Amino acid sequence: MRLADWLVLAAYFGVMLWIGWWSRRRVRSAEDFFTAGGKMPWWLSGISHHMSGYSAAVFVAYAALAYTTGFAVYVWWAVSITLGCAIGAFVFAPRWPRIRRRLGIISPLEYLATRYNVPSQQVLAWSGTALKVFDVAAKWAASAILLYSFTGVSIPIGILLVGGVTLVYSTIGGLWADALTDFGQFVIQLVAALALLVAALAELGGPGSVFTVWDRLPPSHSDPFAGSLTVPFFLAYCLINFVSYNGGTWNLAQRFIASPTSSDARKSMLLSGGLYLVWPLILFFPMWAAPVLLPGLTRPDQSYAQLVTHLLPAGLVGLVLAGMFAHTMAMTSSDANAISSVVVRDIIPALRGRRGRLTGKTELLAGRAATFAFIAASMAIALSADSFGGVLGLLILWFGALVGPIAVPMLLGMLPLFRRCGPSAVLLSWLAGIVMFALNRYVFSAPQAFTVASPIVIAIVVYSLTGLVRPWHDAGSDELVDAIRQDAQPVVRPL
Repeated sequence: MRLADWLVLAAYFGVMLWIGWWSRRRVRSAEDFFTAGGKMPWWLSGISHHMSGYSAAVFVAYAALAYTTGFAVYVWWAVSITLGCAIGAFVFAPRWPRIRRRLGIISPLEYLATRYNVPSQQVLAWSGTALKVFDVAAKWAASAILLYSFTGVSIPIGILLVGGVTLVYSTIGGLWADALTDFGQFVIQLVAALALLVAALAELGGPGSVFTVWDRLPPSHSDPFAGSLTVPFFLAYCLINFVSYNGGTWNLAQRFIASPTSSDARKSMLLSGGLYLVWPLILFFPMWAAPVLLPGLTRPDQSYAQLVTHLLPAGLVGLVLAGMFAHTMAMTSSDANAISSVVVRDIIPALRGRRGRLTGKTELLAGRAATFAFIAASMAIALSADSFGGVLGLLILWFGALVGPIAVPMLLGMLPLFRRCGPSAVLLSWLAGIVMFALNRYVFSAPQAFTVASPIVIAIVVYSLTGLVRPWHDAGSDELVDAIRQDAQPVVRPL
């Protein structure tokens, strides 16, 4: 890192803070803070959905897979997400703004109190909120490790820097700040990744190396499925990403809830899916070519960082580092906003009992306080953890296992086919998913694809069977499911 790189990085953090400060003028209520008042343009929602879907892991773990395995990482990751977005754009995305208009929700779990009941909603809210703190803590650590590898800045200082900037703009500006910084971060990483692509092509011999470099790589690197990224593993992630990117991951559901109409939500989902189909091809090419550019690396997870320092001049190194931070800050800030919405609209009203939910400025203040507390708690855990491969790493795996069991009743509960699945189906499927994960972790020695997919598969099976064996009937729930099937028809009054 030279002076020009430090200046670029400082400018990046400064712009993020300025956007948060500017966005506060658009936040006058909890609805503005958590759902942008239901007025977010589809293109901004789509870019924000895309940016909120991946973090610095792309430049560490996925870069290592690209170095050792090749093209299969694109098929396994990006194509599976694109398929999930393409289907979900017509099945789930349009239902989220309909639920907001019908019930006035600002939290992804809020509608579950009507669809099922409060106890089942609370189980999902508490379990998801608690475990997400550790997931975000690991992302702060990953960002700090990247900063250390580029600059030598200590990991605790890195956590405080990256987390502190995110804490300020997320607490001040809410979802508007998250989405606008996502857009700014998208532009930054677009320029940074294109710069690295051009530098890599120049080093390899020109634009034609896009096609010829594969002849210089091991033959399996051009295969769609290779190494541990097998067909069963791809199919497992198709299911997981379908559930996650359609709202099972709460911060992604918020992008649809914030859309003005179902049509806007559908277009935003198609835009995000299109970006996942095209953009990773540009982003990953230098990583695929890394065995040629940097042969014999003993630490493939450092391949992207070494490519940047090897190929780019001063100034652009700082820009690429800012682009890496962009992904993590986009994901963590949207996570914080989603979690705080669950705390304010789902957990606090349950704790208040008959006093019900907060209102007006008090609710907005509680939303900002919950966002601040969530980010601060995750930073504290990141700072105090000696190793993220031990207990904390285990908790991260538990969060991954809970994505399916939590998401299944959230998403399938919207569909008429599952209208007879009630609170018992929620609790039993949630428990079955956790037990299945624990068995995989501590008892079985199963293939990777089975280990990854079985918790969500068993959750779907138990949820569906419970609805068949013990059908549940509730007039309010049935009315909600019918109301969100399609947009309300306008009332035509006689002349």
